[in-house]
Amino acid sequence: MRVIAGEFRSRALKSIPGEATRPTPDRLRETLFDILAQRIDGATFLDGYAGTGAVGIEALSRGAAHAFFLEKNRAALKTIRENLASLRVERRATVVPGPVLLTLARHSAEIVFLDPPYSLEREYQAVLELLAQSPPLLTVVQHSVRLALPEVQGPLRRTRALKQGDNALSFYQG
Repeated sequence: MRVIAGEFRSRALKSIPGEATRPTPDRLRETLFDILAQRIDGATFLDGYAGTGAVGIEALSRGAAHAFFLEKNRAALKTIRENLASLRVERRATVVPGPVLLTLARHSAEIVFLDPPYSLEREYQAVLELLAQSPPLLTVVQHSVRLALPEVQGPLRRTRALKQGDNALSFYQG
């Protein structure tokens, strides 16, 4: 796995063996950041269910001022910290251990990216309900194309949906 573009372009990132995390495919990550290009510079970015941290690191590489990495898996937390250290960006990042539903409300960001495990369908609804209480400028949720997310969740309104292979991105603004 590599950083696609920006300051750390082509730098290798460590990944996690096994099925503990499902990394966002490179092509989908590239598409996401092509869409976010005008918003990312100087923004605060939150990578929820961060896995290896590849999405949040991509945000930092493309000019985000700070990134929060929310993750509960110990091996993933170690990998995120190692990836941040290898790029020497620890001061621009905050790694937050624990379940996203318990840590999300304590960390505010302009752009929130969420990629819950596809097997935890209830988690999607719960995290959208939580974000609806204090909506960020933009929320992007990665999900299976087979999972239908709501068009509206409180003040959050889906403004765009993009499908790529088995993955989908839903963009919400509040």
